[in-house]
Amino acid sequence: VGSRAAKACGSFAMRLLTFSSGSDLPHVGVEVPSSSPAALLDLTAAYSADGRSLAGGMKQLIAEGDSATGFIVATLKTGLHQLPLASVRVLAPIYDPEKVICVGMNYHDHCTEQNVPIPEVPLLFSKFASSIIGPGEDIALDTELTSQLDFEVELVVIVGRGGRYIPLEQAADHIFGYTVAHDVSARDLQFKSNGGQWLLGKAIDAFAPIGPVIVTRDEIGVAPKVGIRSRVNGVEMQSSNTRELVHGPADVVAYASKYMTLKPGDMFLTGTPGGVGCFRKPPVWLKDGDTVECEIDGIGCITNKVRAVPAPKL
Repeated sequence: VGSRAAKACGSFAMRLLTFSSGSDLPHVGVEVPSSSPAALLDLTAAYSADGRSLAGGMKQLIAEGDSATGFIVATLKTGLHQLPLASVRVLAPIYDPEKVICVGMNYHDHCTEQNVPIPEVPLLFSKFASSIIGPGEDIALDTELTSQLDFEVELVVIVGRGGRYIPLEQAADHIFGYTVAHDVSARDLQFKSNGGQWLLGKAIDAFAPIGPVIVTRDEIGVAPKVGIRSRVNGVEMQSSNTRELVHGPADVVAYASKYMTLKPGDMFLTGTPGGVGCFRKPPVWLKDGDTVECEIDGIGCITNKVRAVPAPKL
């Protein structure tokens, strides 16, 4: 049984973002194609001028499907409600997903560096919405909790059409688009505590920087084959291509939908390539003041700094 939900925004390549300007609440925008200097269309303002509300943010826009696409195309032609991209602060494109689903050991080169077999089915775990931060926000390092903070660049799949029991041959139609994530990981908590469950090492607050934009499926395809890399303090640590994915975007969407109902705006962090800190000799751990860049060709780069935070006084 596939989804009965409305068709997600599609048939038009877009680069969507969430942003703030001054003291305003977050707005949703879309980059204006071929603009120079770079500009964005403020969709929240455009909806308001049309007598409607976009208070549901990016999730609402995704769920509205083709009607939203038509509105965007028509509004872009007017030239109204446009702002210089440089004048706004870019936020996490989605900060309130119902689900943040992650896929472990999903790159061939990452499995090779661990000397583990290739998983026959996707290995799923989760983060939470409280883990999400945007470009330029700090990754909080609580040294009372972890001394083994690691980096992982990942391609994120954004669900457009929801559904349960989605057939593999239809799963691509349920993908809205893609963004970039940094799957920050506390390896000591991941591997040496909590009975071997990964949750505590993955789901701490600020452990999921995402952004800077969502690129729609029409922009880079159903199964992207694009360069993916991370840098720490300007030094390249990971460099691969999403063609190395063991289970591709459609595979993970179809597989997860066997167990849970997917909703518009749900996110899949699809795994990281080889080169992470914990499997280096000697290991490389992130420390206070480090700057991490996670980049995927065709989408963009998200940069965050690690900041040690004092333990709360109880």
